[in-house]
Amino acid sequence: MPTGSTKRRLTSGAALVVAALVTTTACGGGDGGDSDSKGAGYNAALNKIANPSKKKGGTLKMVGKQDLDSADPQRAYYGMTWDFMRFYTRQLVTYDTKPGKAGTKLVPDLATSTAKISDDGKTYTYKLRDGLTWEDGSKLTSKDVKYGIERTWATDTITGGPGYIRQTLDPKTKYKGPYKDKGGLDAIETPDDQTIIFKLPKRNGDFEQFLAMPTGSPVKESKDTKAKYTQRPFSSGPYKFETYKSNKKIVLVRNDKWKKSSDPIRAALPDKIDVTISANQEENDKKLMEGDFDLDLNGTGMTQSGRVSAVTDHRDNVDNMHTSFVRYVALVHNAKPFDNVHCRKAVFYATDFASIQQTRGGKVAAGDIANSTFPVAIPGYSKYDPYGVLKRKGKPDVAKAKDELKQCGKPSGFTTKLTARSNNPGEVDAAEALQQALDKVGIKVQVDALDGADTSSITGSPSVVKKRGYGMTMSGWGPDFPSGQGYAQPLFDSRFLNPTGNYNESQIKDKKVDALFDKAIAETDPAKAGEIYKELDKRILDQADWMPFLYEKNITWRGSRLTNAYMSDGYNGRYDYASLGVVK
Repeated sequence: MPTGSTKRRLTSGAALVVAALVTTTACGGGDGGDSDSKGAGYNAALNKIANPSKKKGGTLKMVGKQDLDSADPQRAYYGMTWDFMRFYTRQLVTYDTKPGKAGTKLVPDLATSTAKISDDGKTYTYKLRDGLTWEDGSKLTSKDVKYGIERTWATDTITGGPGYIRQTLDPKTKYKGPYKDKGGLDAIETPDDQTIIFKLPKRNGDFEQFLAMPTGSPVKESKDTKAKYTQRPFSSGPYKFETYKSNKKIVLVRNDKWKKSSDPIRAALPDKIDVTISANQEENDKKLMEGDFDLDLNGTGMTQSGRVSAVTDHRDNVDNMHTSFVRYVALVHNAKPFDNVHCRKAVFYATDFASIQQTRGGKVAAGDIANSTFPVAIPGYSKYDPYGVLKRKGKPDVAKAKDELKQCGKPSGFTTKLTARSNNPGEVDAAEALQQALDKVGIKVQVDALDGADTSSITGSPSVVKKRGYGMTMSGWGPDFPSGQGYAQPLFDSRFLNPTGNYNESQIKDKKVDALFDKAIAETDPAKAGEIYKELDKRILDQADWMPFLYEKNITWRGSRLTNAYMSDGYNGRYDYASLGVVK
């Protein structure tokens, strides 16, 4: 279909979504009006619990356009995967099971309490709960926690996950991981089965946040199949794997060795979790609305056509979720001519942010145009807007774009390649809208659509990016945990630039940026740290390293069978999967 006609169709759909949402809001939401929906009400799960219930039983049915990036807790990095892992992994501490911002609070999980921290802030001590077990009934010990964490050092085998713990406990990477060094990591001590002690070389105020990630999950050494562990993880949670067929099917069933008395977090209401992976997003939305599935695994929102149908015909099943995600385009420094700052700035001025916003669903449905590299809720955000994006209401400044092209020695423009994920709603359309805008100043862009499940090995591999000639990558990013470090370090710190599973997609190597991270991380006052992150944000924008374009909102489907559904800021605006139940 010609791009022009596609854009007209999407713009019309966006207008319908916005009109329907405005009507819903005006009607007060929740009463359903003339809708035949039997949901709990429009935005019923936004900062509150929709259909609270403690009833057990039934099968929770999910559908996803994209599989987990890895079922191995030490290798996963997708937010939806971390949420899903609450079914079968546990950590020393985790996020509270409460709606909205309250869901960002750290609470004990495997441990009896949050850490006992030494006066110098470098030693963290935990005691484990009684009654912790693996799915075979064997005792889960502090040594299992230590071993699971140590796996992240085996970077030639355990690839893709975040490196925070590794960077913090062993900044010089002297330890080689448990497959090569059986002596273990000295920075983690396990004096007995119930005690684990972490000794940091230097203080880091976010350390407990690192342990709350799946990378902090225990792994039983005798069940560790190394790179193949993702095919059948061994459960420490209320569910275990019955089936895992990559890109097709996931079935979890109850782990009868799990004890609710040892787990204050997980409700474990359904008897079974059944996930279907299907790349046909429009068909997925249709089946959600027909009741074949209860919710979307990926939590990235419905397609444009799905939004229109859901909001107009089934609005009591719709939540308009705010998220902590920023949609962006990374400008690859190693790809000429983006090694020149003026060529990068030309993209900022030539981009029609308003058109991209409209393509993705408009302000109400898709979110606000972004000016800062940081989400609004994360310390580091400011109203700094060096390219006047907000002042010009997202419209391009063609004259300034052409001036920057002259300054970078490309007055007639240049050619480049842009990646976008084909199974992320609206992303290819947004990439094509960017393509049209840049074409007006002579920047010719080839859009390369990729399967999102493959991005960690393609756009996440600098060598592959170079080989394929990519100059820009379009994606989205949310905080690993709610701080400047948790949001920005994987994106901008040169020390997080990895050969695979790389998220510093611009390939920024800036010692001033790295130094600002060090300064902010060492700061124990969150307000002062936030001011340092504002300096970092300013530098990234001034250098035109990375172009944010949208603070994302989602139109999310909430099935009528769902109970205990609530949006959690701890999981970037998705439902907290660990609490969900279904009406049988």
